[in-house]
Amino acid sequence: MDRIGQTDCQHSGITNQILSFSWEGGTFSGTSILLPLLSKTTLINPTESRMEHLETTPMFMTSGGDADRSRWRSIRVMYFTMFLSSVGFTIVITSIWPYLKKIDKSADASFLGWVVAAYSLGQMVASPLFGLWSNHRPRQEPLVCSLFINVSANIYYAYVSLPSSHKKIHMLLARTFVGIGAGNVAVVRSYVAGATSLKERTCAMANMSACQALGFILGPALQAALSFIGETGVTVNVIQLQVNMYTAPALLAACFGIINILLVILVLREHCVDDHGNHIRAINYTSEEQVDVAPEAEGDIDQIAVFTSNVLFFVILFIFAVFETISTPLSMDMFAWTRKEAVLYNGIILAAIGFESILVFVVVKVVSARVGDRPLLLGGLILIFVGFFILLPWGNQYPKIQWADIQNNTGLAPTQPSNTSLEPTGCPYKQAWCLFTPVIHLAQYITSDILIGVGYPTCNVMSYTLYSKILGPKPQGVYMGWLTASGSGARTLGPVFVSQVYTILGPRWAFSVICGIVLVAIVFLSAMYKRLVAFSIRHGRIEERHD
Repeated sequence: MDRIGQTDCQHSGITNQILSFSWEGGTFSGTSILLPLLSKTTLINPTESRMEHLETTPMFMTSGGDADRSRWRSIRVMYFTMFLSSVGFTIVITSIWPYLKKIDKSADASFLGWVVAAYSLGQMVASPLFGLWSNHRPRQEPLVCSLFINVSANIYYAYVSLPSSHKKIHMLLARTFVGIGAGNVAVVRSYVAGATSLKERTCAMANMSACQALGFILGPALQAALSFIGETGVTVNVIQLQVNMYTAPALLAACFGIINILLVILVLREHCVDDHGNHIRAINYTSEEQVDVAPEAEGDIDQIAVFTSNVLFFVILFIFAVFETISTPLSMDMFAWTRKEAVLYNGIILAAIGFESILVFVVVKVVSARVGDRPLLLGGLILIFVGFFILLPWGNQYPKIQWADIQNNTGLAPTQPSNTSLEPTGCPYKQAWCLFTPVIHLAQYITSDILIGVGYPTCNVMSYTLYSKILGPKPQGVYMGWLTASGSGARTLGPVFVSQVYTILGPRWAFSVICGIVLVAIVFLSAMYKRLVAFSIRHGRIEERHD
């Protein structure tokens, strides 16, 4: 008598284990996907159950134990890749300005804006290309390529002080190539979105954002720790490499990149599931014409919701790019910190904000299950507005003016006090606004950091969680590429904008404009609120339960 093996169903974030059946001369033969589970096999009479099994076997294979374990291992590799991308940006962000001033005296705050923006410009150009690549080829290919570029660019950054001239241009190019390597963020987001069910996605996106925040913590924290190496550091004569407080973080980021490449090659596997968690064929294994499209993929994407999501993501990243770019110059101008103090203290502050962000992600996962994604996005924008409003200069106390050597300048200029160190501190007199703009107090700065440290991560995770849900089961590589490009464009324009406005007009104008931009974003989100719903909800396949 023929027997069919039927495994027990197990569900703990993992969908059911099923068997494959084939028709052979009027009889069915079944083979378990996982042989170890045969010990739990229940024997049934095939003559009574053939049609029942035929009718109940799903159209798409659901995920089994091994498949789900492999899927989540691969998702965790994507978490680490996101972590590395965050580290690659933040590990040098607090030291770029003093490093730039050290290697090239002609560099000013305006050029700093271009150096910071170069990372995002490179990412903006590369993201859609890597996303398109990942839609048609295994994701290992664009990931390994981008990580190799990232490693090479960080090594290049460590050597920017070696050329005899145009050192600031070399720094600009190095940061551009680091940004190109970070274009793999589009691949990471599309992979996680495609490898998780609708119920899993908010949690997975929050976890990914937590890894991003962890990179945000460890980057400045590592930079602060490595600042004790000092500006001189150690020179490795064999390879003409100077390891100091500015180059060591980039070299460490290169080591992380090598580890990431090995994980992508050895651990990452292709996985794709529908909104219910059933495994379906990954679209990037074969051409789109040869792939059976899941019924859940039928229907059109709301392009207005896609556009709205990209605009909001642009605003969110623009705002934070302004904040992270201006933190070091602002603190040096307002609090009269030295270069080393600015690197150390801002590293500690940004690390604290990153730790705060991880706590926010834990809370967001719980709160979003109760109130939904859209209210959290709106609330996050309101917190960001309050944070920048608090940062506006008030009162009648003014910052300390930086001394200057009057022998090299004509006209009136503050002179160097006899008891100061060789490094000038305070607000440079060349910035005319220093003479009439009230000082921003440390308490204002810290309070603003705390509020923005809650609002930004909330908006960040909610914006691209909503975006992935709006896209649904469609291939998301290119769409995620455009989202990443949108954010990268914001991180390109943000530093350039703030470096120009801050240098010429001061913090009052810079932060007032930011407050206006956030208000416009809040109004825009309120107007488009009802359109920002998941693909499956929009097409009536899943009932909306929140917000």
